[in-house]
Amino acid sequence: MSGLHRQAVTIVRAPLITDRYGSERRDWANAVRTLVSGVEVQPAAAPAASQEDTIDRQTAVTGWRLYTRRGVDVDLLETDRVEYDGMTLEVDGKIGRWRMGGRVHHVEAELKEID
Repeated sequence: MSGLHRQAVTIVRAPLITDRYGSERRDWANAVRTLVSGVEVQPAAAPAASQEDTIDRQTAVTGWRLYTRRGVDVDLLETDRVEYDGMTLEVDGKIGRWRMGGRVHHVEAELKEID
């Protein structure tokens, strides 16, 4: 095995609930955590790697990318969060499941950290 794909992340999936006002929302307090090993998390390539918003308050958004090794699919949804290296990252967009010969070759997901 190469030096890549030796990291682990925790996928955080919150159930969808209806609050007392009738609005649907994610219940992060009761989320299910699933440890997934054999992945690679790297900073996103510039220029989408980070951005700052200083209009209302100081906010920094940093981009990350998750990759699986060849032949590995993970149960990751665009509504999930990912815990990695002390950070809680949000899935940013659709999950990329790259296929070859009708099977998943590998998975890529854009993640973002908002400070």
